[in-house]
Amino acid sequence: MDEDFKSRPSCAYQQAGGSSKRSTVSEEAAAMSLWAKAQHLGEEALQQVRAAYGDHFPIEVRHFLAGWLEEKMWPDFDPENPSYEHYAAELVQAMINELENKASTMANTDELFLVKMKLNDSITMFKTRYANNNLALVRIIKHCLSSDLKIVQQYESASASRMMEHQQQIIQPQQQPQMMHNLGSALEATNAEITTQIEYLRSRTQKTAEDCRHIEQQQESFAIKYHECTKVNAQLQHLATQPRTPINLAAEAKWKQQKELLENMLSQFVASVLQMRLQLSDQLKETISLLNALQMRVLDEELIHWKREQQLAGNGASHVQTNLDSIQDWCDALAELVWTNRQQVKEAERLAAKLALEPPGFVNILPNLLNQATQMLSSLVTSTFIIEKQPPQVMKTNTRFSSTVRLLVGGKLNVHMNPPQVKVSIISESQANSLLKNDKNVKGDSSGEILNNTGSMEYHQATRQLSVSFRNMQLKKIKRAEKKGTESVMDEKFALLFQSQFNVGGGELVFQVWTLSLPVVVIVHGNQEPHAWATVTWDNAFAEAGRPPFTVPEKVPWHAVAEALNMKFKSSTGRALTEDNLRFLGEKAFRAGNSNIQDYSSMLLTWAQFCKEPLQERNFTFWEWFYSVMKVTREHLRGPWTDGSILGFVRKKQAEEMISSCPLGTFLLRFSDSELGGVVIAWYGNQGNGPAVSMLHPFTSKDFSIRSLGDRLSDLQYLTTLYPDTPKDNAFSKYYNPFRDNQPPQKNGYVMPVLVTHVPGMPRFSRWDRLPNGMPSYPSTPQNMFQPQSPEGSVRDTPSVVSGVENPASGMSTVMEL
Repeated sequence: MDEDFKSRPSCAYQQAGGSSKRSTVSEEAAAMSLWAKAQHLGEEALQQVRAAYGDHFPIEVRHFLAGWLEEKMWPDFDPENPSYEHYAAELVQAMINELENKASTMANTDELFLVKMKLNDSITMFKTRYANNNLALVRIIKHCLSSDLKIVQQYESASASRMMEHQQQIIQPQQQPQMMHNLGSALEATNAEITTQIEYLRSRTQKTAEDCRHIEQQQESFAIKYHECTKVNAQLQHLATQPRTPINLAAEAKWKQQKELLENMLSQFVASVLQMRLQLSDQLKETISLLNALQMRVLDEELIHWKREQQLAGNGASHVQTNLDSIQDWCDALAELVWTNRQQVKEAERLAAKLALEPPGFVNILPNLLNQATQMLSSLVTSTFIIEKQPPQVMKTNTRFSSTVRLLVGGKLNVHMNPPQVKVSIISESQANSLLKNDKNVKGDSSGEILNNTGSMEYHQATRQLSVSFRNMQLKKIKRAEKKGTESVMDEKFALLFQSQFNVGGGELVFQVWTLSLPVVVIVHGNQEPHAWATVTWDNAFAEAGRPPFTVPEKVPWHAVAEALNMKFKSSTGRALTEDNLRFLGEKAFRAGNSNIQDYSSMLLTWAQFCKEPLQERNFTFWEWFYSVMKVTREHLRGPWTDGSILGFVRKKQAEEMISSCPLGTFLLRFSDSELGGVVIAWYGNQGNGPAVSMLHPFTSKDFSIRSLGDRLSDLQYLTTLYPDTPKDNAFSKYYNPFRDNQPPQKNGYVMPVLVTHVPGMPRFSRWDRLPNGMPSYPSTPQNMFQPQSPEGSVRDTPSVVSGVENPASGMSTVMEL
């Protein structure tokens, strides 16, 4: 077989300029679909598509040859392989033929006249610019098509994600691995796309650097020829003063001929230099425009997305979707490219000043390009001064806290050569608003006093990170604004203001930078913490991009609230809430206990309903109830909750219905409606007058600090089956604390007692009560069960059975209300 044929691309047997007859109608439609989809993108995505095109490959050509290009740009055609140059030439010639056919068939109407001219100009440009480098043109076209495909895929993925988020707010745990995989794939695509654009811009920048050197060489050659021409003129002037002898006349003719030759050469040099200058200016303009579009994407999309994820992480969201190190790599590359192009613009200005050549009507765009590059550099430096580790959003006075700030472009711009100082202060919401309105006086104001609030940024060579960590800050004083209406100190938001000054280019450019932390709520006592977290949670969940500090909506759809609560609860306790759990919370939040509402997702929950107004017949709010349940679960019930052994979010009546049809000894665990952070054991058993459902008085964090849930359930031997049919020991035995009969005395000589949970009226038995023969000992059961009622004036969800604790080591038994 011919070796040349074997190395040929798989589809290259088609005649250049012809069309393949193998494609079906559906395949042609599929080929057209990419550009058709691209035309229906949003404005920002369309801007990204346009950024990939320019003088090197006009977007008009892409539009009119959409189907042909997408069909011909074979995936196995490698434009980096020099052996494909022959096939690239065939392909480029076929494209030019196709373009000429397209232009020739256009009517000479006013609407198409300019388009037709553009296509003809493109044909001329392709023939001249790429005549000896067809692979370069193929490489550019493949890059443009690849960019289109990635942008369309990203846009469709984002649209699908938004639709999915709207339709399904709660993602079940079994779906999360696939979702994480999809996110990872999208991030890889984004990373590849941005990296490709950076490489393309880097190659353009290298090309314009070569153009600058070429122009300088041409100008130097012009200067040499001009000097030679000056000497020839001097000779002619000298001969003009000499006698008109035949020898002098012959010499004069020779010098005139040389002068004419040199003047022609100088004219060609002038035309060439002018042309190169114009082309260089256009190339720099296009490169800076492309850099600006890419920088806007990195800063306004990727970095803002990272900051939003960081804010949601304050509510417990996973903060791994975007890698900050990848964003730094992009920003470093952008900083290097913007700085290099800025230097090239200055070099172009220097060359223009060195040889003043300005034809009539010439418009010098270099000053505008220099201003644009400087502004881009300013935006890049100020936007990449970020808070890598946020300070605590609920901040207690006189308590140590930490934070870390980082500059993502510090390495490439050599900012670390003169280590910047960073100062931290705390400002109020009104001061933050004034700061965003460019009120320079605000930067010196503060609303409190912070100790250890200054530090120097350090460059870490291994990680290429310029950052400073404040590890021992402490808020000593706080100034509060006047409160209005029902406002409390826990509603007031502050922010930490980080300020610094960066020198770039050896002091050529100086940037005053600052950044604000996420909102913080300042408290002075631990009992203010629940409401403070309500303020922070609402702000983190519902803050909108570009908002004035720190405004949030007064009411939001329940599905958004449910998503925030689920995120918070899962992060805190290790297991997400189910749809039934969230329906229960919606019923409680909307005070809809007696209604038949099944779907709360579209109903609006107000801030007052969330954390201001007490629940019906209670002296606490919805948030206080939820926060206390989350706290007791995190601190004492995390294991059983993660195992699924605690139902928790169940009404008393529902619990009774669930276990009343089960075997005796069946029990479940639910969160008390009346006791903040209370856990109720509901069980079905013989209660003197026959089988009945009973509710044990709620246990709280204080009770679990004395004796754990697992040990309490172990003490109550008549509780045998966890609803619906799980043996108790199977679910909870791993949480029992083993007891040793022969415990050695403590160092102080005392023997430690063991507390045992006991319910009056029920068998007083524990796993430590044994007869001499080793058999369990069951004391006699009283005839009547002790059921004290709740104290007068208190409100509970049910008259509770009161448990007691028994001390087997001392032989004493006391009844305690837990």
